[in-house]
Formats: sequence, structure tokens, C-alpha cells
Amino acid sequence: MSDLHIRPAALEDTDQILRFIRDLAIYEKAEHEVLATPEHIQRTLFCPEPKVHGLMCLAGDRPVGFAVYFFNYSTWQGRHGLYLEDLYVAPEQRGAGAGKALLRHLARIALDNDCGRFEWSVLDWNAPSIAFYESLGAEAQSEWVRYRLTGDALRRLAAPAQ
Repeated sequence: MSDLHIRPAALEDTDQILRFIRDLAIYEKAEHEVLATPEHIQRTLFCPEPKVHGLMCLAGDRPVGFAVYFFNYSTWQGRHGLYLEDLYVAPEQRGAGAGKALLRHLARIALDNDCGRFEWSVLDWNAPSIAFYESLGAEAQSEWVRYRLTGDALRRLAAPAQ
């Protein structure tokens, strides 16, 4: 697809970003977990000093995908890394190069920022994405188990010790 263009997400992309987030959550069978509102997106992606960044992928002038990423840090490398939080390409555009174009763009951002690594997570049942990522040379990091605190568990841990 020769008319693909990737640009930084802009404030006017807020509604489209939320549509892509919901579409991704539906694909991942987790639509009920989407809590983001336009205000959340605007306050985090489009604030004066954002800690998270977005990219829009367009075919001509039509949005076909997006990516959200942030920089983390590796103490072992003594360098930042780029973490891809979300990558989504509309189903009718899959296989046309949008996903690879977004990943390539992110890899350039990582190198331009002297990142030692570029990482992301994928659901273990998402065989098409796993095959795609491995075709690019990405390697699963199966020795690490990811943990998450949310909701009441997060509040309990954050509460002052009694």
C-alpha cells in the first residue's frame, strides 16, 4: 500500500483513537475493560509534557491504524527502551503493510532516542500477531511473567501501613 502515511497523533484524533481502542478491546475479548474517555486521552496524550505518545497510520487521508507508546528504562542496559502499549490496524487493512509500517516507524523512534530495546506484549492466543512479530525477528520473552495491580488491590497496597 503505497499511500500509507504515519504521523504523530493530534488532539483532533481523540475520537478516532477511542474507536480504535474499543475495536482493539473487542478483538482482545476485553471491551468491558475500556474505561478511557476523550478527557483521559486528551489529558495524557495531548498535555504539555506527555509521558505517552501516539501515532496515526493513514491510507490517503483515512485512519487505518494507531500505536501508543512510551519510554521505559533498563537499569541493566543503562538506557531507555521503547514500550509499545497498543498497536491496532483495522481488519480490512490487515496484511496491507500498515502494521509493519507502524512497527518500522517505532523502531526508528527507538533508535533516534538511543533506546536499547523495543518491547511489547501480545496475548498468548493471538497466533496471527505472534507469527507476524516473529517474522520480523521479534523474540518472545517467556522467562518473564508479567504482574498487574488494579482496582482494590492497587488501593490496598498504596494505603498507609497500619
